[in-house]
Amino acid sequence: MTIKPGDSIPSSTLHEMTEDGIEEVATDDFFKGRKIVMFGLPGAFTPTCHRNHLPGFLDNLGAIQSKGVDEVAVLAVNDPFVMWAWSKDTGGKGKIRFLSDGDASFSKALGLEIDLGAKLGLRCKRFSMIIEDGVVKTLNIEEAPGKVESSGAAAILEQL
Repeated sequence: MTIKPGDSIPSSTLHEMTEDGIEEVATDDFFKGRKIVMFGLPGAFTPTCHRNHLPGFLDNLGAIQSKGVDEVAVLAVNDPFVMWAWSKDTGGKGKIRFLSDGDASFSKALGLEIDLGAKLGLRCKRFSMIIEDGVVKTLNIEEAPGKVESSGAAAILEQL
């Protein structure tokens, strides 16, 4: 079942590379008492994700934060090393949290997993959401993984 507005974010553990190595990010702690914009995508460095989805959030980060958002995070079914490299390559390091869902367990718990076959395997659907104190307020899921329409930064700005 896919998560929907009004639902609580499931308890899970994500991973994030830092200067000190890989750290665990407990979703219960990460979302508690905060307003978070999270967007998910099929994979770091993949064309639409790299050229369109992430850049939209980087370009609009100030405007998003000005709406009372505590943090913006990107989620992908990639390992923390890939997410770290992607954060540095895109200039997003230190601006957006690059969270790894390496085994897709969080994506599955959200009901937002997608099997992209032999080329990419099990991944996260392209989505964006606003989460307040661990509760989903808005959720935007793209119909096609290669498009950024309803899940982009512009849509989130309209919803904030």
